[in-house]
Amino acid sequence: MDTKTRPELIAGEAGALLRLRALLDHAPLATAFVRNQRFEVVSDAMNHLFGHEDGAGLAGQGVAGSHVSPAAHSMQNERMATAFAAGRPLDEEVEFVRRDGSRFWGRLQAQPVQWTAQDDDTMWIVEDVTLARQQRLQPRWGSRHDPVTELANLREFERRVADHVGSQRRLPVSVLWVDIDRFAEVTSRFEPEAADRFLYLLGRLLVSKTRASDVVARLEHDRFGILLPECDQHYAQFVGEKLRSSVAAYRLRWGVQSTKVKCCVGVVQLHRSLDTVESVLDAARSACDVAKQAGGDSVRLFVPHSTGDTQMADLA
Repeated sequence: MDTKTRPELIAGEAGALLRLRALLDHAPLATAFVRNQRFEVVSDAMNHLFGHEDGAGLAGQGVAGSHVSPAAHSMQNERMATAFAAGRPLDEEVEFVRRDGSRFWGRLQAQPVQWTAQDDDTMWIVEDVTLARQQRLQPRWGSRHDPVTELANLREFERRVADHVGSQRRLPVSVLWVDIDRFAEVTSRFEPEAADRFLYLLGRLLVSKTRASDVVARLEHDRFGILLPECDQHYAQFVGEKLRSSVAAYRLRWGVQSTKVKCCVGVVQLHRSLDTVESVLDAARSACDVAKQAGGDSVRLFVPHSTGDTQMADLA
């Protein structure tokens, strides 16, 4: 039984609100809590994104004012209600309006604070994707990128690997082949849209764990490739292990449901015996296949011998 007095409860709620505001003010994400179609608690990043840098923030304002028209706001509310009723968050690109009237495209991720009370508080995270959207709409971008993950596609990855095959430069280059273990089996428990969402999130995770100079691509359904310039096999093994452990620890969320997956990683350093793009990718895939045959959730290294034979080395 709670014996706290009403003033104590009010003070506790006020303290919790202050801590929440402090957290949001230091968070790099543009985040807000919405109640009854009004912004209630808003992060500094969100105020900045919508052009409220002078202290006159979004808090207390209606969310309808951030949309390009009442009709756009109404349609977004309908899509949000449909998503929440299906037990999944809303994740879509929305055209928003800043305080000065300028427009931008934002990726809105919204979900109820409590799934059992969907009409109450909702958390919004907005990311400015205007430039990325413009790039995606260009024919050249679409020919080089995977539409689901927005990573480089197989064709572009092969082109980038080809730049290094047979190169006279002495700097080492490595390639990783990442295969998600039993991905179809895991995603079969969710709605069809969840698989694409999970692939997107896994792609973002891989990008976050690699360097800006590396190339991360989606090669096949649940298989990714990573090109590591100026990286020998020893450091590539380290990167592969870091990716394996990061994937295993990452929780994929779909509304009220969540899951985890594991992966296998094949590692190969470019070698004079691997004189074509196909041979490089085959070597990385072969190493990954050995990891899967050994039970999964592991890293294997493809080591070419001078005789042309190969050896698989176990890391994990």
